[in-house]
Amino acid sequence: MKIATLCLTAGLALFAASHAAAEDAAEKKEGTVARDGGRSAKLQEDYKVDDARVDGLRERKLGYGEISHVLGIAETMPGGITDANVDAIMALRAGPPVMGWGQIAKKQGTTLGKIRGGADAPVKSAKPEKAGKPEKGARPEKAARPEKAARAERPAKPERANR
Repeated sequence: MKIATLCLTAGLALFAASHAAAEDAAEKKEGTVARDGGRSAKLQEDYKVDDARVDGLRERKLGYGEISHVLGIAETMPGGITDANVDAIMALRAGPPVMGWGQIAKKQGTTLGKIRGGADAPVKSAKPEKAGKPEKGARPEKAARPEKAARAERPAKPERANR
């Protein structure tokens, strides 16, 4: 009887674990926007690419910033964002010799600054004008200091009694 109960308990635990894994996979597919903070959708909007292209680059273990670099550099290449251009950029990145994103952009005849265009930089507003220093003649005069009180005299030392 104990063996049957033990087998039944193990079977239920195994079923619950597999059911939870299936639910996690479904939530993962549905919740990509919530999970990545909308970065994937922003990349798709900025570079006019589909979800499959972004997911393909994510499967290559690239972060969203790196994906932005790849797509931005590919966009400046002849033909635009194509599989061939993306693969060429990834080949340069992988090396040999291993190249950084700035080096790859330079080799393609551009810079990361031109590609990104300050996309991640906060919008700078016009600085308010600083108030100029007042002229020396326009300063108000300092208030006169009160005079120090005279020092009190020290009392004389008492005489000591002779011993």
